[in-house]
Amino acid sequence: MVSTDARTDANIHAGAHPAIVIGGGIGGLTAALALHRQGVPVTVHERAASLEPVGAGLALAPNALRSLDRLGVGDRLRALATPHPAVGLRRPSGRWLARTDTAAFESYFGDTIAAVARAEVIDALVDALPAGTVRTDSPAELVDPGDGSFPAVVRTPEGEQSAALVVAADGIRSATRARLFPHHPGPRYSGFTTWRTIVPTPGRFPAAAGEVWGRGRLAGIVPLAGDRVYLYFAALAPAGARADSRDELAELLRLFGDWCAPVPELLGLADPARVLRNDVWELADPLPAHHHGRVALLGDAAHAMCPFQGQGACQAIEDALVLASRLTPGTDPAVALPDYTASRLPRTTGIVTGSRRIGDLIALRSPAAVLLRDTALTLGGLLPDRALLSRSAPTYNWQPPALTGAA
Repeated sequence: MVSTDARTDANIHAGAHPAIVIGGGIGGLTAALALHRQGVPVTVHERAASLEPVGAGLALAPNALRSLDRLGVGDRLRALATPHPAVGLRRPSGRWLARTDTAAFESYFGDTIAAVARAEVIDALVDALPAGTVRTDSPAELVDPGDGSFPAVVRTPEGEQSAALVVAADGIRSATRARLFPHHPGPRYSGFTTWRTIVPTPGRFPAAAGEVWGRGRLAGIVPLAGDRVYLYFAALAPAGARADSRDELAELLRLFGDWCAPVPELLGLADPARVLRNDVWELADPLPAHHHGRVALLGDAAHAMCPFQGQGACQAIEDALVLASRLTPGTDPAVALPDYTASRLPRTTGIVTGSRRIGDLIALRSPAAVLLRDTALTLGGLLPDRALLSRSAPTYNWQPPALTGAA
């Protein structure tokens, strides 16, 4: 903690940065662009030497796409997505449990789910920011969260810097969150480990899309533009476990190689060096707030969740829009941040819980429980599209607030 004298010298009306973002992932970059659109000068500090994205693919649901439209990059990302006629859920045998027509989805929600590479989202956000906004190889650490009278203080490679607002988008292991809420239990292991990769498919496979659910395992197939397919997998495993040979592709073939087509065939096209494996941790216990002082927590730092609703990045994008919308010209961030928490904490807590419940269904392993689950999914799949889609309406129908500032 800096001294009182240092805090006074770093008066928010005398030389403090308007906004500093810690973390250059999708959430941090979206926050930076949203603040820029509001006319708030912002600097992003990213610890890594480059913005090489962690992960392979990303599904941008309508709630996220509408938010990105507010920032002027939504159509660019829609144009990069590959349309496919239907998505569905199957058993490892290949039998369909449920299928949804994408035209019905788009009619109901007024938009699509745009599947793109994470790198494409990163590029779109960075290209829309002023040159020099993002500083890589620049670790930043919160020193003081500030309050209504004094600025926050952040330590960067250039030294300590004061800021009227700090946006902490520093991920699931957020050092900022731990500093702000030292008594919170932090992330818990979900029981699942995941793998992700993108494979080239030069016209060899149809535009199959959807998931395959087995006993404690899941495989996902998402066609991307440019004759590519994003593959993701999940399986129950002890935290920290890794393939004996460190060959995660071989581990995927062991676990999923006898599943229905085209899962084995697509795995046969994968590059072992490009298979990413990560354990899934979540903030099962909600934080008491998504802010403290002049610091706003965003994305995984605020509400890390299981990936089974595909809403992790989407919720970070929502966070960014809501946060920036509260910072109209002349608004003191210290006054605006309680409303940010009030807007985001209930919604994200519900989505974290919903994602965990889906994970509980995937985690079932006993034959009787899996049969009951699959029977319920099959019966649900017989319902009209509108009845099925209505279940996702609270998530996908979210409307982003308007940005009223001047970039």
